[in-house]
Amino acid sequence: MLGFKESPWILHYDASSCNGCDIEVLACLTPLYDVERLGVVNTGNPKHADIFLVTGAVNEQSRDVICNIYHQLPEPKVVVAVGCCASTGGIFRECYNIAGGVDSVIPVDVYVPGCAARPEAIIDGVVRALAVLEEKHREMAAIAHSIDKTLYLRAEAKDAAELLALQKIAYQSEAEIYGDDSLPALQQSLDDLQNDLARMVFIKAVVNGKIIGAVRGYVEGPTAYLRRVVVHPYFRRRGIGRRLLDEIEQAFPEVTRFEAKTGHQSKRNLYQLTKRGYTEFKTEPFTPAITWVCLQKERKPAIQAATPALTQ
Repeated sequence: MLGFKESPWILHYDASSCNGCDIEVLACLTPLYDVERLGVVNTGNPKHADIFLVTGAVNEQSRDVICNIYHQLPEPKVVVAVGCCASTGGIFRECYNIAGGVDSVIPVDVYVPGCAARPEAIIDGVVRALAVLEEKHREMAAIAHSIDKTLYLRAEAKDAAELLALQKIAYQSEAEIYGDDSLPALQQSLDDLQNDLARMVFIKAVVNGKIIGAVRGYVEGPTAYLRRVVVHPYFRRRGIGRRLLDEIEQAFPEVTRFEAKTGHQSKRNLYQLTKRGYTEFKTEPFTPAITWVCLQKERKPAIQAATPALTQ
């Protein structure tokens, strides 16, 4: 954590500001304030950034851009809303094309007031963001050290928001593979997921009270359809996905067949499913860039112990 604390990398995005706050952000880099002497680096690559600094109110054009940038930042990450517009929508919040402040589309950790926000306030906001980042690092380290104590439980209705957030984080890597963010998992709303919770069985992987993985499934006739094995990117390659598959299969003891599907270029998913005994049986076009690969597995009959013959 020391390296992050002493050299935070910041990504600045102008959602739709009047440029007042943007000028003050640039002023932080001038010789008068010179935040770079404190190790702060202004980067243009979201995958290199620790802090997402946003100015201006969110409009219909910037909404999707903000979400895409946010999901590309590695975990843990901190969002700082700079100025009244980024915090609440400001004087533009009643406009027909304004969604509101940054927290209307992504979670915000630190709010910096002002119109325009002063450089001193922006620097103070970054310092507060570092404290939040440090706390998030501690939480993730605690989870990593307790990974062997992962609980696999049935998800409940109250888990809907956390499950949706995890799903959208996990599927960003899939969107990057195909260059297409129209994947149903990324487009699903909270209401839709709550409906899924009501009609499907959800298994969640929980460490220290936080959901780090999930899978869902439902039964039609003799077949259980398994959908969306998701694991938080930070906790991949630890066997959680394999265990989730085992748990969801055990949740349907009455079926004789399992069916799952994934994208044709999702090599990690295809490898994991084939290792668990699934075989491809058909493909379905979804978009010009994405083809679904459908896989199936027959449930092996339980081996019964032989009953010794009675002797007379």
